Amino acid sequence: MVTKKDLLRNLPKVDECIKRLDEDSDPEVPPAIVKLAVQRCIEDQRRRILEGEAIGELSDDAWRQLFTGEIEKQKRPNFRRVINGTGVVIHTNLGRSLLSRKAAEALMQAGAHYSNLEFDLATGKRGSRYSLVEKIICDLTGAEAALVVNNNAAAVLLVLETLARGTEVIVSRGQLVEIGGSFRIPDVMAKSGARLIEVGATNRTHLFDYERAITPETSMLLKVHTSNFRIIGFTSEISAEEMVCLAQRHGLLVMEDLGSGCLVDLSRFGLPKEPTVQEIVKAGVDIVTFSGDKLLGGPQAGIIVGKRDVIERVKKNPLNRALRIDKFTLSSLEMILREYFDSNAALQNIPTLAMLTVSSEKIKKRARALLRRTSKYIADRCVMSLMPTVSRVGGGAMPEYSLPTWAVALEPHDISLNSLETDFRQLPVPLVGRIEHDKFVLDMRTIQEDEIVMVADILSGYFGKGPVS
Repeated sequence: MVTKKDLLRNLPKVDECIKRLDEDSDPEVPPAIVKLAVQRCIEDQRRRILEGEAIGELSDDAWRQLFTGEIEKQKRPNFRRVINGTGVVIHTNLGRSLLSRKAAEALMQAGAHYSNLEFDLATGKRGSRYSLVEKIICDLTGAEAALVVNNNAAAVLLVLETLARGTEVIVSRGQLVEIGGSFRIPDVMAKSGARLIEVGATNRTHLFDYERAITPETSMLLKVHTSNFRIIGFTSEISAEEMVCLAQRHGLLVMEDLGSGCLVDLSRFGLPKEPTVQEIVKAGVDIVTFSGDKLLGGPQAGIIVGKRDVIERVKKNPLNRALRIDKFTLSSLEMILREYFDSNAALQNIPTLAMLTVSSEKIKKRARALLRRTSKYIADRCVMSLMPTVSRVGGGAMPEYSLPTWAVALEPHDISLNSLETDFRQLPVPLVGRIEHDKFVLDMRTIQEDEIVMVADILSGYFGKGPVS
């Protein structure tokens, strides 16, 4: 009988395995990758032996397969492209908004060449990176001044730490939100040094609730967008205009955290009405924060707009340097912002807006194209069908709203849906969908036109050759 000691004693030596692999290995694979792959395979087999999983010795061919498989895995980048078939447009886990073609090209330029990141081309002296996008943001929003930091959480923290440290900030109890990654308004406020004063009830807050809470220690009234949830039914909250009037009577600042933030009114496409940044600025709010990579459709960024004197105070905060954006964010953000000077073009060129406003009929046409390319090649092992379903906006925006859509549904004959979903995630270019009504569903709203051929090849290859090992 073969014992654990026998199995452990007979494990191959790393150097000998590397020599055998060198005979027909890819010369472009770094030796360090080959060595790492061999070590990991042998260590994994040792672990399996010790835990009683391995019941026999592996053949030379079996070891070679393990090594080559691990080498391929080591060559593959950890951060890589994914095909989004989930139907969630602003998918936080899949990278949120896709950039427009011009924004992607700007990223390449920023990375491949020197730039005027902090060099004033007019004077030949040091410049400010913020000036590259500030005027554009102001032109689009109507704000007097603007600043961009690395995300909206940073924007909220920086503003509160600058303007409200050591003072009271009044917030409606129904707006004390927590969003992804345990970002909680009360916790951020505490970290900023501001003191939170809750007013109203969870579902209803009135103007008199704010007014009664104002004391000599109060510096700011804060309004927060309720990302990721909605309170419906018997509800009430005050408008930005009402809050500004109250604040002006008491010499206070008004801040609004819009969360997603949008520069285009999407309600004309049947989506719920969300206040645009321009509307909030016009209402007289002193300082507004919002994300760059959600409804705006750009890179991760926290955008701060508002009154010039207020923004100048925020810019001078030493914490600003720790939160500043890099050349990649600046270059791609500028291109996205420039798209908005023609709102109709923005709706076509910015992928997030295009996916949110595309017609159901166009999505159906896309789904039929995938069916035509694929169904006859996989019919022996899987039923493909056209399926009406719903997409989601994602990114915390419009959480209760469903977008009518069309999907391609897969019903495999000889493999479970969970196994299918797992196999697709393990592909060199992972294909991510969802399981719904006992089918694996690919929502064609979020699968791009230029990905249809790729998805067709994935499906045909998978069901033609059998499950991915």
